[in-house]
Amino acid sequence: MNSDPYYIVKAPLLSEESTILSTTKNQYVFRVDPRANKGQIRDAIERIFSVKVEAVNTMNYLGKVRRRGRHEGRRPAWKKAIVTLRAGDTIELI
Repeated sequence: MNSDPYYIVKAPLLSEESTILSTTKNQYVFRVDPRANKGQIRDAIERIFSVKVEAVNTMNYLGKVRRRGRHEGRRPAWKKAIVTLRAGDTIELI
């Protein structure tokens, strides 16, 4: 797998829940490459944002089957990572 940190971390996920996590628990939510493991995600976040990561929790989402008329397709599977930072470190996403 490519070790480029921008290949591993795809985008931040900004939602009401992720905003609450960032303000109360110093946790940030990212969409990451499905093949990346927790160590690779930790290294990528530390290199991109110059912060210290304490913990990484990941979740895999299966792609949903969608129909449009008689044609059937599938949304892609993806992976979400919740990254907990050291006290005092922050990430400015907006």
